[in-house]
Amino acid sequence: MLRTYKAVLRGNRVEWIDAPPAPTRPTPVHITLLDENAEPARARGPEMARALEALAQRGGLSGIPDPVSWQRELRQERSLPGRGD
Repeated sequence: MLRTYKAVLRGNRVEWIDAPPAPTRPTPVHITLLDENAEPARARGPEMARALEALAQRGGLSGIPDPVSWQRELRQERSLPGRGD
């Protein structure tokens, strides 16, 4: 099970914001750096509105005769992580 803790990386040290885990031995971790310069969703609003308008002009989901089989086809085409080729 993966657990998430908030922390700040300063150089090669991690400063915990949340209460740190209490491991009894060295514990492997994966650290994901957050992009502080990412655009907030509000700034992407006009782009999202254009995409939704384009979808509506094409008939949206009503343009798909059998949405269930369409979704099954999409799922079969996608490779699943950790499942090999």
